Amino acid sequence: MNERLLEVDGIKLCSDSFGNPVNPAVLLIMGAQSSMIWWEEEFCQRLADAGRFVIRYDNRDVGRSTTYEPGQPGYTFEDMADDAVRVLDAYKIEQAHIVGMSMGGMLTQMIALRHSERVLTITLLATSNFAPHLPPMEARIMDFFSNMGTIDWTSEESVVNFAVERSRLLVGSKHIFDKEKVGFLAKKEFARSDLPASMSNHALLSGGESYLVRTREINVPTLILHGTEDPIIPYEHGKNLAKEIPGSVLLTLSGSGHELHYDDWDSIIDAISKHTSTSDKQQ
Repeated sequence: MNERLLEVDGIKLCSDSFGNPVNPAVLLIMGAQSSMIWWEEEFCQRLADAGRFVIRYDNRDVGRSTTYEPGQPGYTFEDMADDAVRVLDAYKIEQAHIVGMSMGGMLTQMIALRHSERVLTITLLATSNFAPHLPPMEARIMDFFSNMGTIDWTSEESVVNFAVERSRLLVGSKHIFDKEKVGFLAKKEFARSDLPASMSNHALLSGGESYLVRTREINVPTLILHGTEDPIIPYEHGKNLAKEIPGSVLLTLSGSGHELHYDDWDSIIDAISKHTSTSDKQQ
């Protein structure tokens, strides 16, 4: 690991990198309540081995980045989109390929509109622009998250159990749930989290609406990857993005849920590698 703790504009952002810095940069942005470790090291290294300089980082309120008191996030989605640019600045990267999953994909869309001059391509994984006509998350998922108040955030066992059961619910029928791996990652995340309870702040954030209604204005090459059995952001959301973003390409992950499952890595890494070769712009 090449972890760096970036201190900029009064906040801390913990980042990590893989590969040669002279290669085209790929910035990975993870979803809500999840630190950068869910972009697994092997996944990042394999993408780096394809000739990319891969950066992952902790969003605010997860991992080692700045945290806020639970229930009192002192920032907006716009601030989080700007955090991605702060990371690029710290690495002295003028332009990058941005890859976002779930909430990270929402932020990626915002970055493509808010900071278009910094973006070469975008990849949107299991995400949406949350247009009002699209289907909601499944009721069983809403029921699960409604019980977050019962978690003892000071207990590794309680927090790890939450992460394991969350991941179990999100797996599609195509895949076998790897409880041992998820448990290992959840323990690692707990150990490196400054304030585990703060991850719940992501559900309270405001902002972003003025950008997500403008997805038709995104003018960089766009790849969309979405599982057909996603219970949080149903597949129709991915299809809608493909319809709205000009020239975008949709790669359907048949039988996959809301996950970055090892069995899909070959397809995902190959697609991202090819997609991030489509721009002749120089960093």
